[in-house]
Parts: sequence; C-alpha cells; structure tokens
Amino acid sequence: MAIPAVLVVVPLGIILILSGLIVNLIQAVLYILVRPISKNMYRRTNKVVAELLWLELVWLFDWWAGFKVELYTDSETFQLLGKEHALLICNHRSDIDWLVGWVLAQRTGCLGSTLAIMKKEVKCLPIIGWSMWFSDYVFLERSWAKDKGTLQSGFQKLEDFSLPFWLALFVEGTRYTEEKLLAAQRYAASRGLPVPRNVLIPRTKGFVSAVTHMRSFVPAIYDCTVAVSKNQPRPTMLGICRRQSSVMKVQIRRHPMQELPETADGIGQWCKDQFVTKDAVLERYFCMDSFSDLPQHDIGRPKKSFFVVISWICVLVYGITKLFQWSSLLSSWEGIAFSAIFLVLVTIVMQILIQSSESEHSTPVNTVTQDPMEERLLQK
Repeated sequence: MAIPAVLVVVPLGIILILSGLIVNLIQAVLYILVRPISKNMYRRTNKVVAELLWLELVWLFDWWAGFKVELYTDSETFQLLGKEHALLICNHRSDIDWLVGWVLAQRTGCLGSTLAIMKKEVKCLPIIGWSMWFSDYVFLERSWAKDKGTLQSGFQKLEDFSLPFWLALFVEGTRYTEEKLLAAQRYAASRGLPVPRNVLIPRTKGFVSAVTHMRSFVPAIYDCTVAVSKNQPRPTMLGICRRQSSVMKVQIRRHPMQELPETADGIGQWCKDQFVTKDAVLERYFCMDSFSDLPQHDIGRPKKSFFVVISWICVLVYGITKLFQWSSLLSSWEGIAFSAIFLVLVTIVMQILIQSSESEHSTPVNTVTQDPMEERLLQK
C-alpha cells in the first residue's frame, strides 16, 4: 500500500474500526439477550444498529468519493423498492457491486435488512463480516454437497422475516475479469451455449434452490444489470478511499415470482436467459452508448450517512480525548508504543478489508469444464 494511500486509509480506518467494534459489541449483546426471546425484535433492533456501521461505507461512496448511481427502472417497480421481499440477481461486474446494492437499499429504506449469499470467508472479516453474520447473511462453502443444506436452512429462516428484505445472489459465482470471460466463452462454445461478451455463465443451482424455497413468501425477483460508465477506471475500495469517483449504471426489471417456471430445469433456464439478455444490454451500451430503454430515476444523495459519520467522529474524538487525559497514554514510552501498535493494526485490518474486495483475491469457484486451463481461469 503506497504511502499516500496509507495517509488516507489510516484515519478512515480508525473511525471504521472503533465504531465497528462498538456496533459488533452491541450486536453480540442483542444476539445473546434479545434474539432468544423475540427474533422479530432482534431483527428490528439489529437493523438500526447495523446501519450505524454500514452507513459509513455508504458515506465513503456518496460523500467521500463522490460516486453517482444512475437507476433505470419502470415507475411501478421504483415505487415498490424497499416495500416488499425480493430476490436480487445481478451480474458481478466490479469489486464494489455489493456496495452499489447497499446504496440503493439505503435509498429505499431497507439497508439494515439487506441480505446476501456470500462465500464463508467473508464472515471472518473483521468488523464488516462480523456484522453480516449477526444480520442473517448466508455463507457458503462453495461445495454443493455442503451448501445445499445451508441454503435450505437459510431460506427457511427468512420465512418469518417481518421487515422487507432484499436477498442478493451473484449467480455468476465470481467477479468478472477478461481472463474469466475468455474461459466462459470457450466453455459456452464447447457446449453449444450462447457465447457471452460481457457476463459470465450463471451457475443456477443456488438460484433454483432460492426460487423453490422462497416462492411462497417472496413476491418478486429483481433482475439487476450493473455497468461502469464508459472511459472510467474500474471502481475499487482502494480507489474510493483515494476519492476516485465514477458513475455506476443500474437497470432493475421486476419479475413476479409466480411467473417463473415450476420445474428446476425451467427455473435454471430462465436464469440463463436473463443473463443472455443482460449480455445484450451491456453490449448495446458499450457499442452504442445506450444503456436502458427504461426511464431513469433520481435517487438523490441523502444526508443521513453524512450525519452518522459526523456523529461517530464526535463520539470517538471525545472518547479518545478522555482516554488520553485519564491514562496519560502519550506521556510514557509504553503508551507511545501502544499507540503505534494500534495504528499498525488499523493499517493491517484495512488492508485485509480492501484486498478482500478485490477480484485478484477472490476465492476459487468449482466449475466443470473440458479444458483444465479454462477451469483454472474461472476459479481465480
């Protein structure tokens, strides 16, 4: 990590880590004391608490880096966002697609009840991963023999979820890179499938399981297509910390769950068909600079995340000042050493969090291909 990046990341890290530990502690207390008594009360309270942490990342996106999200959807869907349960499927175009989802959820009032199906390593990430675990995210081993039961259990737990929630599922199974696209194209050509140009081939087992188990209580699927504006650098968390802004384009099409096929094969083919359509949308955008035929909606930039961060800064500055006054921490070599070690730990934790979001450090995904080289590329 370059020195200029450290000078930005460390102050942001101090705020995120200290406030995050406070949030994690509150979540742990609620999980032990409240959840056994009332799961509904726990979820409602945890929604508020988790947002105190997650809004800091929304602030980084909105106010620090100055990102913009252009949302394209029909008026009826726009009015329903945040007011109903929904299963989201999305292409995994960049390192921050999940954060774009958080931004949209925050705009519609369901940030604290947003869920996702993620690889198990995420729940071990300091602060952010722990908060997700307390918030009923579903974590997978990426082995269908093990994950089948995990998914079924996770879906069953959502049946009594009283708050409107979004459950995000990246059915491509990994983030888009040119190498993975090349492997996906060879795989598709070898099996007579439509050859993708801008998306990877979806892995449909998890999607089929989700639709099968949640059809009775989730009314809709939000088919999301995400693109980074042309001629702009690929957005990353490190870029956000360095205040490198960009424009993210998101199209959402709502599909009533009841319209999906009843059979597993039919559901899987429906998902594949949606990705063929996504590919065409992205191809038209990159070739003709026309992203969507749906109307664009202004989602604004609410000040809530800004006020949350300012409040955290005030609380933390007051607490640290009182700590220094009480302990004379900087008046001894031991105190100075403790402070230096703390700053080093902050740097290490932030580096872990940033690197975990990068496609270069993504976890392998098991894929069956005819060519071992293609398999290795798709697993990166």
